[in-house]
Amino acid sequence: MRLILVGIFLIAMACKESLPTNNEVLESEMGISDEETKTTKQLKEELTAKGFEIFDYVDEETKDTVLMQQYFIAFLKRGPNRSQSKEEADSLQALHLGHLGRMYKEGYADISGPFGDDGDIRGITIYNTPTLKIADSLANMDPMVKAGRLQIEIHPWWAAKGFPLR
Repeated sequence: MRLILVGIFLIAMACKESLPTNNEVLESEMGISDEETKTTKQLKEELTAKGFEIFDYVDEETKDTVLMQQYFIAFLKRGPNRSQSKEEADSLQALHLGHLGRMYKEGYADISGPFGDDGDIRGITIYNTPTLKIADSLANMDPMVKAGRLQIEIHPWWAAKGFPLR
């Protein structure tokens, strides 16, 4: 558990230096430069062209159009093979954190993290991919999954595009 917390701390510290704003994240994700602002219609066309499932609605209070995108939430569950030595488990944990960091850096995962209890569901990753097949393939590349220490359960999940966590 201590190793997991240290890993999370190191990832958080690495990300802390220069966190982009939500608009910068959306602009970067969609390839929008500072000079141009995309309309909802343009964003919808780009996401649809990339194969993402989307819909929009008008917020009754603000009258803003909210663009919803389908993501995939992967539950990382306790796997059947947990018989590794402490050294093997520590090595797998380091590889696991590297994999999750790579998924985030390459834009495939928007958020990952462990749960704070010792239950069968160990953590989650939210994949920003157009299909379940892609998300499942990426999740199953995780060294912890390959070793059987974790197993993956993925579900489609909808969220407003570009909205921050609070």
